[in-house]
Amino acid sequence: MNWLKRGMSLVLLALLSSTALSAEKVRLSLFSWPGYGFWFIAQEKNLAPDLEFEIAIIEDPYESFALMSADALDVTSSTAEYAPIAADKDVPVKMVTYTNPSYGTDKIVLAPGVNGAEDLKGQSVAVLEGGLTQIFMGIWLEENGVSIDDVQFTNLIMDDAVGALVGGDVAAAEFWEPFGSQALDALPGATVAATSEEPGWIETALLGDAMYMSDFFLKEKPETAAKVMQAYFDAVDFWKANPTEANKIIAEKLNFPVADVEKVLGTDGEIYKGGIWIFDKLQAARYMGLIPGELPLGLPNGQVTNNWETVTDWWLKFGLVDERHPIDAGVDMTPLKSTL
Repeated sequence: MNWLKRGMSLVLLALLSSTALSAEKVRLSLFSWPGYGFWFIAQEKNLAPDLEFEIAIIEDPYESFALMSADALDVTSSTAEYAPIAADKDVPVKMVTYTNPSYGTDKIVLAPGVNGAEDLKGQSVAVLEGGLTQIFMGIWLEENGVSIDDVQFTNLIMDDAVGALVGGDVAAAEFWEPFGSQALDALPGATVAATSEEPGWIETALLGDAMYMSDFFLKEKPETAAKVMQAYFDAVDFWKANPTEANKIIAEKLNFPVADVEKVLGTDGEIYKGGIWIFDKLQAARYMGLIPGELPLGLPNGQVTNNWETVTDWWLKFGLVDERHPIDAGVDMTPLKSTL
């Protein structure tokens, strides 16, 4: 009887080992932010049993895009503004879906003694150059009568931007949570000049996040790309149904306090005013214009097309692209479409 049990155990172990060895590796990256933490849920809960997610935390999104160009990375989660740059510079990377709009997590913070945009003339402001933080800062400056040429943009990731503002190296900075709250807590007298919770932002979803895949991955492994897409949205569904457990998983993987994750995602799996709105698969498909139907909060169906044009306008203004390109030069909806 003991030999029978041992034999069955060996067979089970062999089957498990075979499954592990046959799982297809998918190389993906994100930077340290709760809005990208759904990959950890997919990994932890084994939501794609035939895929092995190899997740790297890379703080500079342009490093991730460079690795994708070299076929050293398949998928990345990042802010939703890179596709027009990729199209203009012939970078083999495509946006494959929008994943969430900002609904208050983004904010512009002014150093003590800075009372408005006019005080920033001739000053340095911290943004991620080539990122939506730069566009948000540019829009706010121009809406308040200050040209983007009147300030010095300093390219810093979030941790460094907090240090620069607190240390007096910059007069203002654009942050997403939890970094905005960290800067305000560390710098008495600092003030919030604008947030993505204000009217106009959620209705356009200009500030938000996206998933990108390399051209190599999309062309050589289309079925795997669709499985990756499905796994991501299965993770979103798990979060919506189990927000407490899911937020804890994300916090542990990012080495964040759970409270900092909740500042971004909320606590109940719903749209979180003050943080972000996590799209489920059908919401993403409506945003991308793949299926009919209304979206909440006044966000139009097919809004991705308008975002493409607005982001391109700003990259032309900042000199980051040389010309305007059609949306299909930088966006490939095939993986999302395949899951519908």
